[in-house]
Amino acid sequence: MIFNKKFAPLLIPVISVLLGLLVGGIIMLISGYNPIAGYQALWLGAFGDAFTIGETIRRTTPLILTGLAIAFAFRSGLFNIGAEGQVIVGWLASVWVGIGIEAPMIIHLPLAILAGMLAGALWGLVPGLLKATLGVHEVIVTIMMNYIALYVSNEIIRSVLTDHATKTEQIASSASLSAEWLQSLTMYSRVHYGILIAIFAAAIMWFLIERTTIGYELKSVGYNQFASRYAGMNVKKNIILSMVISGGFAGVAGAMEGLGTYGNIHLMSGFTNLGFDGIAVALLGSNHALGVVIAAFLFGSLKEGAGQMPTSAGVPIELVDIIIALIIFFVASSYIIRLAILRFKKEGK
Repeated sequence: MIFNKKFAPLLIPVISVLLGLLVGGIIMLISGYNPIAGYQALWLGAFGDAFTIGETIRRTTPLILTGLAIAFAFRSGLFNIGAEGQVIVGWLASVWVGIGIEAPMIIHLPLAILAGMLAGALWGLVPGLLKATLGVHEVIVTIMMNYIALYVSNEIIRSVLTDHATKTEQIASSASLSAEWLQSLTMYSRVHYGILIAIFAAAIMWFLIERTTIGYELKSVGYNQFASRYAGMNVKKNIILSMVISGGFAGVAGAMEGLGTYGNIHLMSGFTNLGFDGIAVALLGSNHALGVVIAAFLFGSLKEGAGQMPTSAGVPIELVDIIIALIIFFVASSYIIRLAILRFKKEGK
């Protein structure tokens, strides 16, 4: 039992990843592809040279933040499906400040990031208020708000930030997270300082959840609202606060895309999928800050490396999505994995 309590939270995600890769390899084999060549191409596409390493880190950055957003809500007993919309409004707000204000970098850059965070937090406030005051399920509201964010942002880009153009002008250099020397180290990939902000955000989430009274109350409300209310905690306030903080993390993810990766915002024909991928990252990371960082790096590596598979090994890029789906499936089947671990332990005695 001690073995299970201490190591199951670590073992289950690791086993899930290994099983996902194993079954993915079997699918490749059955489909007539060479799994060794496929995974070799995947590795080279993610870590083959300085450029691909830089792009892997760049792709990992927003996944850390959206994973933190989902995980934070999970720890409070809430399911924030609206991280996608919060990413979009955070992206829009940060670029808006990035192109609309002239100020020194020491003021302009933090202000643009703060704008993204506040926009995401505001987008999380609405479902939080409705959940706390009227009991409206947050899943329904956040899903609808994703579409509102997408179409409203597109209209603002067309009619306010541009004259019916498909993308805005580039942000001012004083609001950019990119660094020429950093990009030159990685053969001019799009890596930027956002990775440091993402790791700092993970540290903030860990401290907030594990070392503060607010975090204790949020976890308590997540475990049992009735017991928390009986203990004198303000359940409504904690529900709203959880959604606001969760939205803030996702808003910063959008700011990383706007201020770092692209330097602008463009019309979107569909969702970025960063918010939806954040759900998988949070699940694999067991809703813990460090786990989210590791899971985001894995998913970033898979998604970046996937681009090399069709050209080098002839393996369809969609296979990586299958592998990710398998990993999520095995994480969701953690009860079966836990039983297998316990049975193996008993047989070993």
